[in-house]
Amino acid sequence: MAGWRATDIPDQTGRTAVVTGSNSGIGYVTARELARRGARVVLACRSEARGTAAVERLVGEVPGAEVEFAGLDLGDLASVRQFAATYEQGHRQLDLLINNAGVMALPQGRTADGFETQFGVNHLGHFALTGLLLPVLLGTADARVVTVSSGMHAMSNIDITDLNSERKYGRWTAYARSKTAGLLFTHELARRLAAIGSDIVAVAAHPGYAATNLQTAGPKLEGRRAAESFMSIGNRVFAQSAEAGALPTLYAATAPDVRPDSFTGPGILGWRGSPAKSWRAPWALNDRAAERLWEESERLTGVAYEGLKR
Repeated sequence: MAGWRATDIPDQTGRTAVVTGSNSGIGYVTARELARRGARVVLACRSEARGTAAVERLVGEVPGAEVEFAGLDLGDLASVRQFAATYEQGHRQLDLLINNAGVMALPQGRTADGFETQFGVNHLGHFALTGLLLPVLLGTADARVVTVSSGMHAMSNIDITDLNSERKYGRWTAYARSKTAGLLFTHELARRLAAIGSDIVAVAAHPGYAATNLQTAGPKLEGRRAAESFMSIGNRVFAQSAEAGALPTLYAATAPDVRPDSFTGPGILGWRGSPAKSWRAPWALNDRAAERLWEESERLTGVAYEGLKR
């Protein structure tokens, strides 16, 4: 794993990948590098304008790349259902599902379905998407599901009695909880897949501190110019590039030695560097918490993972 680079990605010819939030940042780099190695890639993005522009840019960087845009708003379960239905109609396989899209430290808000925005987009949207695409994943040999979390999950465990932060809202606490939820989802998904003997590999990854627009989106939305400037300076001075930040995701998605329920991040203090095994908080490996979150996620989204019952 030491020194692993994008050039080490195995040949992906004949494989199909869906990358959520792939119009910019580490999602775009992930999609580009998979396409560079021969994968057919679906850029699943909320904005059609930004998504189609990303497709054009990617084809310009990787001539001959087989890529397409598909609309997906993870903050709207109707959109998630529409994406999954359309995908199943047009594709017979799904080798890689990269649950990359996310929002960070936003002011308190609600999704189209009434969920706290960060929990709704970062966790519930991807939970529903994965469940709805499960039939095609199960029908594809050696498929993988990679959920992008964050080292900042260590700031807070989930509160199973207040998943939508209705009692008290803190933008960073809500973000951390949504990323803990992603790790618990991966933990339980890996366990349930193993229980039925499936060869799908469910794993998690995180980019460390990578320079993307994720850090500035919240302050910009609220008009907090000082905070936006502070984040921008941090991106320039301390963060690694989006190219480097995408490496843990790419490793988790393609390296032959990746084990189910692993968590990959940058090797230098979880901050930057080549992909390595990443530390995670003990609560992110709690079997009972993972089971309860799964049950609540099925109830909230209305998406039942048929065939993966406990």
